Order: sequence, then structure tokens, then C-alpha cells
Amino acid sequence: MRKTQRQVSDGVFSSTARADMRSAVDWAFRRTAMALDQHEVEIGLREVGRVRSVGRGVAEIEGAPGVRSEELLRFPGDALGMAFNLDEDAVGVILFDQTSRVEAGAEVHRTGRVLDVPVGNALLGRVVDAMGRPLDGRGPVRATDRLPVERPAPGIMERAPVTTPLQTGLKVIDALFPIGRGQRELILGDRQTGKTAVAVDTIVNQRGTDMVAVYCAIGQRASAVARVVAELERGGVMESCIVMMASGEETAGHRFIAPYAATSMGERLMEEGRDVLIVYDDLTHHARAYRELSLLLRRPPGREAYPGDIFYVHSRLLERSTHLRKERGGGSLTALPIVETQAQNLAAYIPTNLISITDGQIYLSPLIFRQGFLPAVDVGLSVSRVGGKAQLPAYRAVTADLRLSYAQFQELERFTRYGARLEPEKQRTLERGRRVREVFKQFQYQPLDVLSQMGIFLSVTSGLFDALPLVEISAAEAVLSAGLPGELGPLAGRIAEGSPLDEVDIDVVREKAGGLLRSWRPDLYAQAPTSVTTGEHDSGNS
Repeated sequence: MRKTQRQVSDGVFSSTARADMRSAVDWAFRRTAMALDQHEVEIGLREVGRVRSVGRGVAEIEGAPGVRSEELLRFPGDALGMAFNLDEDAVGVILFDQTSRVEAGAEVHRTGRVLDVPVGNALLGRVVDAMGRPLDGRGPVRATDRLPVERPAPGIMERAPVTTPLQTGLKVIDALFPIGRGQRELILGDRQTGKTAVAVDTIVNQRGTDMVAVYCAIGQRASAVARVVAELERGGVMESCIVMMASGEETAGHRFIAPYAATSMGERLMEEGRDVLIVYDDLTHHARAYRELSLLLRRPPGREAYPGDIFYVHSRLLERSTHLRKERGGGSLTALPIVETQAQNLAAYIPTNLISITDGQIYLSPLIFRQGFLPAVDVGLSVSRVGGKAQLPAYRAVTADLRLSYAQFQELERFTRYGARLEPEKQRTLERGRRVREVFKQFQYQPLDVLSQMGIFLSVTSGLFDALPLVEISAAEAVLSAGLPGELGPLAGRIAEGSPLDEVDIDVVREKAGGLLRSWRPDLYAQAPTSVTTGEHDSGNS
């Protein structure tokens, strides 16, 4: 009896399973048939080339006749390259990745697109390479948009005048060579004269403002870039910065595209209406990378073995920095390119090219550097052709004649080296000039705000520092920087906003500065507290 029931049960289970399986198979076949009916086969051609030869960071391929200039190509191992030379029987390619799998005979595939990089706010606070790949170990960059590396510069009708100042926090630059937002100001000098320090100080001084910064390191050591990142973090501005690194260990192609990629990242933020500061550190290594690629791909050399279009390589990069009209968002991209000179030769090929492209230059002299006057800005060889119009009116009223008087002091100081005797008036001019030069000195990573700079310059030009020994000038500056904001009250806000000041306002600032100095050193100012603020000394300083 039990055996019969088990057999009946097994038979019912088997028939049910077979029915379910048959239904599932029929459904699968119906779905497959529907998919085949809806599928349309597209027949297309795919161009595949082959590597003919490989050099140091370059390759030459044959085949793929449809390759376009600057098209992105894919090599084995997902290595990328860009079409650089289009010859009749071959294509010269610059490689972006160092890989041993790129060898003669390997297949090369077209991608049909140009090189692009991720852009947007997701890059802020990150360290990336020239391809937009993260180098800081904080995971992938979650950017939703991408832009081509090479983009045309805004047209003339899309640009607006430079009207807003970019405060570097460095007294000698803000007073004598002011920079405006949207300007291109070259920083040049010999090795180890403080070029990077000036640029990093400028970035750190943007703390608390709406400006973002892009620091592009080209051909620098990784340890040097790490120190810059550490200083940006210590200054509290790293979260509003993008750091791009194309170190000297990377391929020449990587170093060549880095500034263009960094500019695209800055341009997207500019097009959103933001003010962006971009630092290229430095374009000397960029020019050498382009020369290396051109010589390896047998382009004809010119002066100093650079190819003939080296001027266009840099001009098309720096022309992308501008101030946009309000209809385009009103954003700005301010460029601080850095270039290295050799033996103080400003007439070399690359420096003269960049001087003619940019809107001014700040020259750092090794002679001034060795004398201990830092930042080592050479006042006679530096100029800003645009930023003066963007300088705050209150600041301009205080520092208008400072450059001329300082040049006269330098001329007078050179004259006294021969033992000449000076009249009392000229001697006062000489002593005040030495105090102005002492005021120009500034420690690294200690930028000053506009109000502090105005109080210091007004004090030194009015003669309030004449009674002080040179070694106490820096201490007097600290007293003014700490006390003036509280002493001036509402006037401090007007100065920060850029409102013009009249003579009464300037007298108030001078009086408050004098009061702070008298309370700090009553022994020096008690005898004649008002004599140093008269106009007698001013006549000898003009």
C-alpha cells in the first residue's frame, strides 16, 4: 500500500515539473524571437593601425588613414596617445602613459574624440594628473562633465575690462605692480629666487574670498609639489584649490598637455561666474617638453632648437585667461605663468616670448635675493600694464607716488656709494627710502590685508617711521596690522569695499597709525609727536 502511494506521488510530481519546464522554455524562445525581430544589425568599418616604431614618449603608426589631428588613440594596455604629426604614410603620436606594451607591431585603435578632462566643483580640493586621474588617494573624481583640453579663447566681444583687483597680500606687488582679475602677469627669475613662493602666497591670500585657484606643476619634483599642497592645507585654502601635477618623471606628452588641461578646469568655473586664479609652474619645462616631442618627431627646429610655433603654443594657452562680460556670467580667469631665466638673461627666447604675450611681469632678481630683501622683486624691471586701473581707489591714493620716489631713492643710494656728501634734505630722502625698502620686505606665507598695507605705507611715506631704527620696522608693522582695524571702525569697512577716500579720511588713518606707534614706543615719539606728520619730509620725497 505504501509503495503504491509513493509511485502515484512521484508520477504527479514528475508531470507537474515537466509542464512547468515546458512553459518556461516556450517563454524563453518567444522572448528570444522577439529580440531577434527587433534587432537591427549595423555594419560599419573600424580603422585599426599598427605601431611602426616607438621612441621616448612618442610612437609612429601606419594605417588608420582617417586619423585626425589631436585625435585620441588607444594602445594595448589601455595606454593613450594623441595624433601629433599627420604625414603621408604615417602618423606621429605623443604618448601619455609609460608602458612596455606599446611596441612595434601592436594594434592602435581610433577613439573618434579629442582628449578631454573632467571639470566642475568635484575637482576642488583634489590632486590630479593631466588626464584628470586622482593622485591623492581619496578615491575617484566624481565629476559629471568633461571638456576638451584644447579650446578656443573667448572672442573680443565676449570680454570685459579688468576692473577688480586681485590682492596678492605682498606689499611690494600690491603697491607698485597691482594685478587685476582677468590679467596675465608673468613671474620670472633665476632658479631659487622665490617665484613659486610669490604664487603660493597669492593663493593663500585668497582665503575668505570667493576666488578659487588652480595650481599646475609642470616638470616639478613630486616632493616640491607635496610641500606646496601642505602649505595650501596649512593656509586653509586647499578645499578651494585644484592641484594638477605633471612631474618630471612623466612622459613629455603628459607635461605638454598639463597646462591646457588645467586651463579647461579653470574655464568651466569661470563660465559659471566665478573668479579663478591659475598658476603655471613653470612654462620653461613646458617649452622644453614641446621641444623634446618636436625633435623626436622630426619637426624642423628653430632658435635654441625650439620649433617655429613655440610662440603660438604659449599664446593660445594664455589668451584663454580673461574677464568675461556679464552676459557670459561675469567670471574671470587670472593667469600667473612662471618662467625661469638663466644668469639673469631676460632677453632669452622663451622669456621674451612670454613677456610679449602677458600684461606685465614681476622680475625676481638673484642679486636682491642674496642681499636678503625678500620677496626679491626688482622694481626697475617689473611692470603691470593693466592692474593699475583695477587698484582700489583708497590704495591708489596712498601709493600713487611710491614707485617714483623709490626709484629716486635707488638712484640717490647708488650716488652715495662713491662717498658723496649730501644735503640734509637729500639725507632725509635717503633715510626714508631705506625704510620704504624695509617695509617692502615680507616673510613667506604671511600675506597682509589691504587695510594693514595702507596703514603701513601711509605711515612710512608720512614720516612716522623716520624715528625708528631699521631693525624695528617689522615690529612697528605688526603693531599697525593688529591695531588699525579696531581703531578705524566703519572707515575700515569702506577701505575694504574699495570706496574712495578724501583727505580727511587719509588724515584719520594717519592719526590713528601715529597714535598706535606713540603708545607702542612713547620714548621715540614723545619729544615731537606731530613733527613727523608734517609735509616737510614729503617735499623731499617727491
